[in-house]
Amino acid sequence: MARLSNPIAFSRGPVTVIATAIYAALLAILIWVQVDLPALPKSPTPIHGINLTEAWLDLRLLTAEYHPYNSHRNDIVHDWLVQRIKGILKDNNASSTAAYLFDDQVSNLTSSTSGVSTTTSGISVYFEGKNIITYVRGKDDDKEEWWKEEDGTPSEPHGVLVNAHYDSVSTGYGSTDDGVGVISILQLIRHFTIKDNEPRNGLVLLLNNGEEDFLNGARAFGQHPMSKFVHSFLNLEGAGAGGRAALFRSTDEEVTAAYAKSPYPFGTVVSGDAFQRGLVRSQTDYVVFNGAFGYRGLDVAFIGPRSRYHTDQDESRHTGKKALWHMLSAAVATTQHLTKTGISPDSESHRAIWFDVLGRAFALMQTHTFFALSVALLVAGPIILILTLAVLLRFDKLYLFSSTHRVHTVDGDNPVSLYGWRGCFRFPLIMIFAAAAPIALAYLLFKENEEIVHSSPWPVWAMMISAFLFVAWFFARFADYVRPSALTRAYGFGWIFFGWWMILVVALLYEEQFQISGGYFALLYSASAFLTTWLSYLELFSLPKKNKYATEKAQGSEDSDTSRPASRPGSSRQVEDTNDDDEDDATEQSSLLRSGGRSAYKTLPREDEESTTKSAIKKKILAKHDEQEWSATLWDWMWLLQFIVIVPINVIVLGQLGFYLVEALHQTGQDGSSVFLAYLGIAVITIFIFSPMVPMLHRFSWHIPIFLLLVLGGTLAYNLVAFPFSEQNRVKLYFQQQIDLEHGNNTVSLLGLPPFVQSAIENVPSAAGQHVECTPVENRERCSWIGPTPQVAGSSAYVYSRAPYRGWLNYNASITNQAKSTSTAQFRISGKNTRACKLLFDAPITSLHVHGQSSEDKRLPPVPEQGSKETRLWSRTWNRTWTVDVTWDSKQHGSNLAGKAVCLWSDVNQQGVIPAFDEVAHYVPVWAAITKASDGLVEGYKSFNITR
Repeated sequence: MARLSNPIAFSRGPVTVIATAIYAALLAILIWVQVDLPALPKSPTPIHGINLTEAWLDLRLLTAEYHPYNSHRNDIVHDWLVQRIKGILKDNNASSTAAYLFDDQVSNLTSSTSGVSTTTSGISVYFEGKNIITYVRGKDDDKEEWWKEEDGTPSEPHGVLVNAHYDSVSTGYGSTDDGVGVISILQLIRHFTIKDNEPRNGLVLLLNNGEEDFLNGARAFGQHPMSKFVHSFLNLEGAGAGGRAALFRSTDEEVTAAYAKSPYPFGTVVSGDAFQRGLVRSQTDYVVFNGAFGYRGLDVAFIGPRSRYHTDQDESRHTGKKALWHMLSAAVATTQHLTKTGISPDSESHRAIWFDVLGRAFALMQTHTFFALSVALLVAGPIILILTLAVLLRFDKLYLFSSTHRVHTVDGDNPVSLYGWRGCFRFPLIMIFAAAAPIALAYLLFKENEEIVHSSPWPVWAMMISAFLFVAWFFARFADYVRPSALTRAYGFGWIFFGWWMILVVALLYEEQFQISGGYFALLYSASAFLTTWLSYLELFSLPKKNKYATEKAQGSEDSDTSRPASRPGSSRQVEDTNDDDEDDATEQSSLLRSGGRSAYKTLPREDEESTTKSAIKKKILAKHDEQEWSATLWDWMWLLQFIVIVPINVIVLGQLGFYLVEALHQTGQDGSSVFLAYLGIAVITIFIFSPMVPMLHRFSWHIPIFLLLVLGGTLAYNLVAFPFSEQNRVKLYFQQQIDLEHGNNTVSLLGLPPFVQSAIENVPSAAGQHVECTPVENRERCSWIGPTPQVAGSSAYVYSRAPYRGWLNYNASITNQAKSTSTAQFRISGKNTRACKLLFDAPITSLHVHGQSSEDKRLPPVPEQGSKETRLWSRTWNRTWTVDVTWDSKQHGSNLAGKAVCLWSDVNQQGVIPAFDEVAHYVPVWAAITKASDGLVEGYKSFNITR
């Protein structure tokens, strides 16, 4: 009677089906987490005081038009927000002792940023704020209204700040950047001013204005009395339109524990490392609150799709209610915890390692815990494995690293071949070829169709995975065919542990020396690899003792009839004598074509041998899959336990990390960054995720690999020839129009990736028939042509004489003081229908004073140490005239001061105000999006050269 096969045996059928099903299920879950959002709650009021219907309506009203700081719509949004907050407080019957609204029309600040190096001049900024601040008093807060007193100070700075900026860019509606954050704050005001929801520690809810142009609103907050009360913060931001809001970065473990209370946490500490090392160019208000003011806090932001960031697709339709709920639910939970527990100014902060698990759970540990666990594993792991090998040796079951075993017979010592070295070097050799495949494909795509990952990251993932698995399977099956070994798993997992042991050492060094904590996955991978390797060693205890096996083998070889194995039933292949002398010392370097690996058969039991005892059958049964004869007693189920130990945790952790990084990087090429890092990241993560399968791949049947080969061919062809952009994944072209207000030169330019920027300009009517001049800017090109006249200051359209321009900007400048080494000049500058101008200097200035400015904030000096060659001026009122005093080193740069006076215009809500922008936005192909190249869509300038 035929026996049923073992459904979890280490054979082709079970291994192929089970491994494929588990990998497919895990990857499907990861993709679902990446592309989908948690479902909306059934009730529109899921939390007491939170109303999703109201929030969604507010978001649509807020983002109806572009509202940059330098636009009239910005004033309308400001007034609307003030009235909304007053209405919320009135609806909740919040008394003046429970909540205060500050419409800050007073704060101003002169600050600066340094250049990219100590020899590069920085930028100075004078800014007048229009921040909206709501203070919800906590139960433990001071009862006195200290903020009304001159130089008033709270008894203890334990307040929690929640921040979002309500200005948008000039080319985007600002739904995720930062409309969802603003609406979340409105809902927090509603929630925390309802009776029984009062916070224990006071809550400061800041809607700042001017983030997009230099983080100006957050800097201006430092001049408000409530800034003295804050100790921790939550910053809400956005860099896309839709998707999940991720924890970008965190200052320490204590505040991160508050975010861990979110119902749908998302993010990884790797993103914080990227900001810290300067790999991410853009910044958020986080750097002001933490870097300048010293607050401890969190940065939560949408990370994609980046192709919609700062474009007209950053609007509510592309954002969706689910994205709103994802950020809002995180904001409520985090703020509740921060205000409930409070963070003492005297408490010690510890750097943290954190990452989410499938968007549902959150892992958090202090870095010194990571360090201790890693050191423990680095020391204990090898010791345990060595001790296990020693016990195996003591029990005479250490077949690893054993070529032969000598048995004493009447004829003397008789060496019996064990073939224990077989498969020792198989894993690293296979990995060399398998890993080379995705890395080579990454380089190929980068050279032949560099931006395909912009719109098609999933075909790139499919190509990399297919290439790695097929190549690894091919070489694994070939090696198993010519030299089968029952120790393939034991050796393979040993190599994996050794490799990750080394990677963990590097991760520890980077964490200790550079505070880079993103190597946390090395600890998880190393731990699972250690356990899997240890299980391989424990499996060897199921083997017979080497001396017993060798003795039986030697005695059997003396029988002339039984020493020669018979043909395998059902196979035409004949097996050879196992005792050939030339196989005694076979190693991995031995010829692959020698057939000693298939000579381990004993005669199969025939059907008429049913009377044979079970032990006799076990001795006679063929070694599994033509492997060494002594392997017949290995546990069939151990592979599945090893698979469960090493695969799921690493697929989840590394897979989610890979998808997260690719989402953040795959559309950064349009910003001037190299996308090779995205391709390389996909290749490396693919290798890491699927390398645990390599020790088992020789058990895969041909069906799945051949299917993967077909996938590889199809995706490779698509990735090489497909157009890299689409209507849903557009390439961004950066618009700017510059006008010489004295000579009438009018230049429109688009900055973008070649040759796509040139292709887009071919569709613009005003550029037709003109010479379009293109100049390289890093790995992009700026292409310029003469465009139609803007009407930003009331001039008529399409008038090319210089007369209409001259009155747009007025300035005068004169030297007021000249000493031996320094000179001082005063500028008066104003522009029509704008509240933003700037002064550009050929030589750096060393000091700056704007008439009417507040006292200097030592945390934010007005001029950096190496000087400033640009001074930006922002006013809360229109048509402002600025009076600016500057000083420069005349001994080094001469007594003359040359440069440009510039004014900016950024409002395109009304059709025809900037016809060049309207034209470009209308006529470029659907695969291109228009965004701003600078603070001003239109810059008008006049040159100056002043001397005594």
